[in-house]
Amino acid sequence: MTPLPPNKGTTVSSRIMTVDDSPSMRMLLKAALTDMGYNVLEAEDGVDALERLGGACSSGNGPDLLITDINMPRLDGFGLIEKVREQDRHRNLPILVLTTESSDEKKQRARSAGATGWIVKPFHPDKLAAAIRRVLH
Repeated sequence: MTPLPPNKGTTVSSRIMTVDDSPSMRMLLKAALTDMGYNVLEAEDGVDALERLGGACSSGNGPDLLITDINMPRLDGFGLIEKVREQDRHRNLPILVLTTESSDEKKQRARSAGATGWIVKPFHPDKLAAAIRRVLH
């Protein structure tokens, strides 16, 4: 995998939170995003993400983007998106869904909940980088 530099205007300090219950997917995402120059915060499901999001924001280190899976235990991606959107400080946080799901019904449900974009796994780093640039700029 060839590292892709962030687009002009994206700084190394851009923070992305990844939310996925698969340790191997979190590791793959972290490696790809780190190679692109982003700082990565990780969470294993929606509940963990909300806890980490609250802690990171209270310390001034909240993410600039959230990338979440849909199918997770405790709180799935749809629920996470809804809960994030209920919070005033995260109302405009870009949220990309990264999932194996591809049905139009689920895409529409994610959009209705407040998702900014949708990427189907397995992801290609170039496509992920392009999606990130679109939502961060």
